[in-house]
Amino acid sequence: MKISGLICEYNPFHNGHLYHINETRKNGATHIVSVMSGSFVQRGDTAIIDKLRRARLAVRSGVDLVIELPVQFSLSSAENFAAGAVWLLNSLGVVDELSFGSECGDIEKLSEALERIDEIAGSRKAEIQDIMEKGYTYPRALSSVLNGVYPEAAAVVSEPNNTLAIEYLHALKTFHSPMKPFTVRREGAAHDADTDDGGYASASYIRGKILEGADRSELADIMPELWAEAVSEAAESGGIAKLECLERVMLYKLRMSSVEEIAQISDVAQGLENRIYGARMAGSLDELLCLVKTKRYTMARIRRILLSLIIGITREDMTHMPPYGRILAFNEKGREILAAAKGRAAIPYGSSPAKLSQKNSVTRRFAELEERASDIYGLALDTVTSAADDYRAKIAIDLE
Repeated sequence: MKISGLICEYNPFHNGHLYHINETRKNGATHIVSVMSGSFVQRGDTAIIDKLRRARLAVRSGVDLVIELPVQFSLSSAENFAAGAVWLLNSLGVVDELSFGSECGDIEKLSEALERIDEIAGSRKAEIQDIMEKGYTYPRALSSVLNGVYPEAAAVVSEPNNTLAIEYLHALKTFHSPMKPFTVRREGAAHDADTDDGGYASASYIRGKILEGADRSELADIMPELWAEAVSEAAESGGIAKLECLERVMLYKLRMSSVEEIAQISDVAQGLENRIYGARMAGSLDELLCLVKTKRYTMARIRRILLSLIIGITREDMTHMPPYGRILAFNEKGREILAAAKGRAAIPYGSSPAKLSQKNSVTRRFAELEERASDIYGLALDTVTSAADDYRAKIAIDLE
């Protein structure tokens, strides 16, 4: 048995994801476990279809076990996103390999880039700070300094999937994980590209097509037919989520919040709370985002902060690694992974958030945030769902 771990969002699943799974199998993986974002995703947006549907489809597409990444890690920086996901895989105690995509497809280049980043972050703090004082983000400032010293490493870091891959390597190092890294070179359209490159379209391109109302046949050209069918069915039943549907919820919450409350939200720093508070009378989400946006603060970060505000995710919530792993779907091989992990897992894994939450105040808090996230997600759907669905939901067990 060789168990490989993947970190994903499948928002939605496309042909590139299928290629990644197949390449991971070719590399010897007999079992695959994925840690997947739930109701909200790292770009600061709603998942276009609900997490249980995505988990079930993932199992039917080659994954054997799907574990949910807690919402505070899904709505966080790349560093925290990677750390939470790697922690969950590592804590199973049986995952042999961490498999991820990258533009360069070279573990040695990624590892060298990580070493150069660590070196620059430690030795060139003053230069990085000087650039940040001009209004740039820390990653942008770090990349600028890195380019002047190690241009080859800077070229690697300039690609988005490489950047996330480096964060995975950093997390493996931080947790002293025995999991071996394996990377698959990204094929087809670039990250966030707005074109279809020979059937390998980016998730953002596909989301755009879904929101434009593309029919099943159009979607089947750019994603597996199983997913195209499921997305079409979700659209017909009002199961497509849009961030715009939460516009008034976010505007209301911001207008009712104090500067002090905003300052407690995860990812708010450097006085950003004052800028957000100053934009509280915006009349639309687009206006709000434009009022807050600067060179230092990306749109994705601002959206993550606004979603964290309505869910109630604070800086304190980022001081704990996931205390449990919530199972969303599995098949027979997934059951074998769980059986192997019995007695070896560092944290509990289970399908019931009610049971998982009972251990202590930290587990209760994690479950509370996830319930809130699911309740708010229900308001983002074309057909609004009832509250407390997260506790009533049935996971997908595919033992055919």
